[in-house]
Amino acid sequence: LRTSPRLLCAATQQKNTGQNLEEDHNQSQNEQKVEPSSAEKLLAEEKAKLEEQLKEVTEKYKRALADAENVRQRSQKLVEEAKLYGIQSFCKDLLEVADILEKATESVPKEEIKDENPHLKSLYEGLVMTEMQIQKVFKKHGLLRLNPVGAKFDPYEHEALFHTAAEGQEPGTIALVSKIGYKLHGRTLRPALVGVVKDA
Repeated sequence: LRTSPRLLCAATQQKNTGQNLEEDHNQSQNEQKVEPSSAEKLLAEEKAKLEEQLKEVTEKYKRALADAENVRQRSQKLVEEAKLYGIQSFCKDLLEVADILEKATESVPKEEIKDENPHLKSLYEGLVMTEMQIQKVFKKHGLLRLNPVGAKFDPYEHEALFHTAAEGQEPGTIALVSKIGYKLHGRTLRPALVGVVKDA
């Protein structure tokens, strides 16, 4: 049988067309493979950016929480200190009254306090009772006397007015208290005015 040249040409063309179709199909598959990989790359970049942003926002949030807690603690401390030391200036003014009462009781001659002088005796006893009462009120509110005779000199609690020689006492100890000091809740409100024993 002789194959006609036309049939042969058609078969060749069909074969070529089949090959071309297969090549096109392979090429389109390759393109599809390339496209998803570039899309994945974009998604990975976007994911990395979002993760970085989330990390930054989380750190800012944690810092804001820590700052808020610090502010709360500072405010609470200020409120507590205000409760404790809010009466500080009032106490300072009252100390002058306590000093006057103390001087008044000390200035009364003890030998004159007799039943023969009932007015002086009553006045003296009234002053002593007032002084005791004011000290009770001071103690109730955390205000304590500093009368440091014989104690070591402490610059946070005492103010040295002079140095003096004193036998039998260590240098640096307090020999004399010129004015009583006071502490309010452990904080020196008024230092005691003192005379300190000097080195021999």
